[in-house]
Amino acid sequence: MCSPTIEELAIADDPASWRALGFAVAEDACEIGSVRLRLLGRGAEHGILGWSLRGVASTELDGLPTTLAGAGHKAPEVAPVHPNGVVSIDHVVAMSPMLERSIETLQRAGLDLRRIREEPTPAGAPRQAFFRLGAEILEVVQEPEDIVVRAGGPDRPAHFWGLALLVDDLEAACTHMAPHMGEPRAAVQPGRRIATLRRSAGLSVALALMSSAEEPG
Repeated sequence: MCSPTIEELAIADDPASWRALGFAVAEDACEIGSVRLRLLGRGAEHGILGWSLRGVASTELDGLPTTLAGAGHKAPEVAPVHPNGVVSIDHVVAMSPMLERSIETLQRAGLDLRRIREEPTPAGAPRQAFFRLGAEILEVVQEPEDIVVRAGGPDRPAHFWGLALLVDDLEAACTHMAPHMGEPRAAVQPGRRIATLRRSAGLSVALALMSSAEEPG
């Protein structure tokens, strides 16, 4: 079996909202690198609704809604050019109330665990696990203990949270999406920077932009 890769992400957002931010959208689809985003419109649900994967041994991914990729979609030979400068997806973010359980379940399904980071994030999450899915990464974040308690304990399933997208020029991308982008700041990855999209943009999914290469110090 080939290594798992992402075919599609289903997102509860209107195509017009993404188009207004400078993404190239055709009907309800937006191709970012080798991954297609299917924009299903705003409704009762929000954020990333699920994904389809190639090459997984199981679709039981600790609660992350997963289907097997169909045979009809092929990634474009040349990634579409987005007016806002986005070139690809760096990572998909999921949250877990019990990280060890999620890691074991994802590994059983064939996902490639690359490393576990034993350091807190700026938001206070104590640990993160990183899985390689082709060119993209799945980052699974351990929920902080206070959130686990408030949300009902550790027996809940993992859930999708957001996306981090790569851009060639972070300053230019932030300018293109103004006034909806926060100020760029240092990313966890050395030499790179990140900026987050504000709620004023009207998206239901958490979105961040990252510089695509190390920047001069």
